[in-house]
Amino acid sequence: MSDSQTDVMDPARARALQATLGLPTTIEDGDPLPPFFHQVYFWAPEPPARLGRDGHPKTGIGLIPDMGLPRRMWAGGRLEFHGPLRAGVMAERRSVVESTKRKEGRTGPLAFVTLRHEFRQEGVTRVTEWQDLVYREDPDPTTPAPMPPQAPTGEDAAETWIFGTTRLFRYSALTFNGHRIHYDMDYSTGVEGYAGLVTHGPLLAQLLMLLAERQLGALSTFAFRATAPLMHDEEAQVCWREDGTLWVRGPDGRQCVTAQAT
Repeated sequence: MSDSQTDVMDPARARALQATLGLPTTIEDGDPLPPFFHQVYFWAPEPPARLGRDGHPKTGIGLIPDMGLPRRMWAGGRLEFHGPLRAGVMAERRSVVESTKRKEGRTGPLAFVTLRHEFRQEGVTRVTEWQDLVYREDPDPTTPAPMPPQAPTGEDAAETWIFGTTRLFRYSALTFNGHRIHYDMDYSTGVEGYAGLVTHGPLLAQLLMLLAERQLGALSTFAFRATAPLMHDEEAQVCWREDGTLWVRGPDGRQCVTAQAT
């Protein structure tokens, strides 16, 4: 199954993301967009009747098949940058389901969906992105949560972040992401079993990409994987090492995201 959408890369929306990230609001028509800023475009709004309990569009009615499991997570992805997307220029996103599979994990059944997106402007592919989603059962409160991996130390550069509820809300709004784990405390803790509101994996990946771009210049590739959730009120270290390895470290030393940039 495939899907195609078009959108004008409105510079006002890009500036709103810059403001949300605490950056100067500089983007104007014709400027190259920073890597991953395409996340705030290509909205696919659905009426309430077509939403699942988690606030996402129901699976099985659009591009993503119904895998029979209620909890969705963005597990990671990779990107190839062929050239910059530019603000104020019409763009097309072509999407396809590249693979689906089910397997048995340590905590029960898992389903994996990989989407491939191609972002084109003026007839040329500028970015190719693979998005890895995982679906799982609701948590069993009697089963201990798996221990997250420990993050590396010895980084060559790091930034300290605490995200808070307002930044999570603004990022959800800019990306038109209705997933309730990012703004509905009762749902996040009572239904999906988290310790608070969950900081978006793509938001963490965005910060890693911007850090990598400051170190390397224009990026050629970027791959990331989410390994543990980070709550809205936790302090995080966004880390870079000179070999192109990046990661997000939580306050207890756990690794939340790992990434590689070239």
